[in-house]
Amino acid sequence: MEFRHLEQQARTHSLRRPPETGRRLAGGQSPTALFITCADSRIVTTAITGAEPGSLFELRTAGNVIPAYDQGSASGEIATIEFAVVQLGVAEVVVCGHSHCGAVRALNSDRAALDHLPNLRRWLSSHARFRPYAEPDAALRAEGQGHVLAQLAALRDYPFVRERVESGALRLHGWFYDIETGEVLTHRADLFQPL
Repeated sequence: MEFRHLEQQARTHSLRRPPETGRRLAGGQSPTALFITCADSRIVTTAITGAEPGSLFELRTAGNVIPAYDQGSASGEIATIEFAVVQLGVAEVVVCGHSHCGAVRALNSDRAALDHLPNLRRWLSSHARFRPYAEPDAALRAEGQGHVLAQLAALRDYPFVRERVESGALRLHGWFYDIETGEVLTHRADLFQPL
């Protein structure tokens, strides 16, 4: 897709959107879920979920990595999660990984391959909890699913997340999107299954 097409869509966006949608959205936000996923351009959350404007609060990071909680430091990721959970009071958090993930590939292979991307290498090295697999699948499905579980574990360490999960006010979900098939799996009963 050419950039000109994106510009054209942006130019005519207001003409395609019903005025009542704008008025509703201007009144504030109360999303149902915080959706944490990879910054990968092949992941289009609204196409996957059918979400309407205002229903998803999104956080996208390289490799859908959730940094370890550290009360003494701040990051945009931790601040975004805190805002969604504490201020907006979302009832659901989805951590969605995907097949063919470059970050998961880097975690599974020689990180020296990222020497030309020092910030990405540091981000993955310092924040990703991950168990490398001996023989990675070409699509990195099992590896990506393991990565989702590791990110959920990191999220559960956030005190304000843990408190709300324990009180029943918040539910956490692990999803996995297969780029080739379009299938979305959810983690339940200790394995990833179709939704």
